[in-house]
Amino acid sequence: MNKLLRSLAIGIIAGILDVLPMIAQDLAWNANLSAFIHWVFLGVIIAYAEFGIKGWVKGLIIALASSVSIILITGVDSVIQITLMSAVLGVLVGITTDKFAKS
Repeated sequence: MNKLLRSLAIGIIAGILDVLPMIAQDLAWNANLSAFIHWVFLGVIIAYAEFGIKGWVKGLIIALASSVSIILITGVDSVIQITLMSAVLGVLVGITTDKFAKS
């Protein structure tokens, strides 16, 4: 399996992990779909980004940076939840893409 397919698979898994608590909270379908797609693309972006730093740091930086726009849209009520989930999943995606989605 090539790097693109592996990074997409990692992103899909991260998307599912992000959306499961959202489904439990009975959030709108478009919020769930948006979060899922966000992580699918982040799996690819994190895998292909070359910063010369450890994968978990790269994943953390990219995930937190990309979550800023989501936080601005959702408002202050969700800042802690979004930041925490972005940090955890970003680190996990960074580690996983470093291990399984190398060229």
